[in-house]
Amino acid sequence: MFMAGYYLISSPSQRIIEHETEYALKKAELRSIAECVISEQNAVMYGETFTDVCVERYGITSQYICMDAKYVVMPCDSKTGKPPVYNFIITTSSELPESEYNRMLDILEQYYPEAGTLGIFIKPDLISAGSISKLTIPNKIIESAKLQNGQLVYIMQYTIPEETIDYPVVDGSDLVCPAGTMKTYRFSRWQCISYNYKVSCLGDTIWDSDLMECVADETRKPLCANNQTAIMIDDVWECVDPFADKTCPNGMIARLNYNDLEWECIDDPNTTKTVKKCDKIPRVSTSHRGGATLRVRSISCTDCEQIYVDEETCETYCIPDPAKLRDVKCYAGNPDDCSDSSHRIYFGFSSKSRIDGITVLQDKNVILDRNHSQNRMFNCMDCGESEIDTEKSIFPYTAVCK
Repeated sequence: MFMAGYYLISSPSQRIIEHETEYALKKAELRSIAECVISEQNAVMYGETFTDVCVERYGITSQYICMDAKYVVMPCDSKTGKPPVYNFIITTSSELPESEYNRMLDILEQYYPEAGTLGIFIKPDLISAGSISKLTIPNKIIESAKLQNGQLVYIMQYTIPEETIDYPVVDGSDLVCPAGTMKTYRFSRWQCISYNYKVSCLGDTIWDSDLMECVADETRKPLCANNQTAIMIDDVWECVDPFADKTCPNGMIARLNYNDLEWECIDDPNTTKTVKKCDKIPRVSTSHRGGATLRVRSISCTDCEQIYVDEETCETYCIPDPAKLRDVKCYAGNPDDCSDSSHRIYFGFSSKSRIDGITVLQDKNVILDRNHSQNRMFNCMDCGESEIDTEKSIFPYTAVCK
């Protein structure tokens, strides 16, 4: 009987049962670690707290790691006004024994094949799905999260939602707007603003919302010398003598030329008919109190521009004056300092229409973007480490970097 009992206890079939039981227990515990890591990750992702006993038993921790566009770790709640570009939630367990790596990878492949970013960390890779795939983790994340070999790691990238701001709506029922204006909610309050009829008043005129037309702007009326009167000529205030000593033929009117203070006869704008070709280039320079100004009908030129008149169409343009390049009012620096391979002088055109009339720029694609100023003065283009594109650049009108 003693020998029979010894044989039964020590028989191979009994040892197999014990071995299978031990393997099942170990496998169940490894799967519990994986389930605990996933549950903790999901709880953090939804802003909740996972309080199972497995968190403390297996050393489960979660943390947020945020990085900028250069993969530099930064605070996730940055108050600089520039939000992070990359945001991660990283959940880790305590280190597994190296002898359990294969068993854990078998569990991940069997039960969690879709979780591509859940695996065992072996610096610098995250091994998942039975070593079928691996993910290289940036060193900045490894250092910030203090990852150790053998940890079960679940890393997930997410997007921080933009904060929605609810502005209070102010009751504007008691606001009554006068004629020509409309009630509009701007800057957190109700205001009365003029109707926008898309009317651009030229020269020294201003829009009158009551008369619904452009009228003389009295605030721009100049102070004239003795025996002179300020009147509107071509929508611009000018000081003239009250009595003209020049008699003009029909179809022309007398006008004081302030360059030589002599009266001259010009075509009456009320009777002049539009012709296809100009008989002569009209005199368009005027002066007024405070300095000389160039004025061409509905456009005005700056000190850095000159007037160009198309003799065929009578169209007038303001084009850059290269002679003013060394004028401090048009370019504050020394133009010679802006003439190497990466620097070039260009003119700040305010619109495409300002390029009309410049012969060398005809059929050329002149770039007007935020890298080119629109100040209607001469500027210096700095291409930095690049060079000036000599084929597309035309001195001193435009400068383009390669």
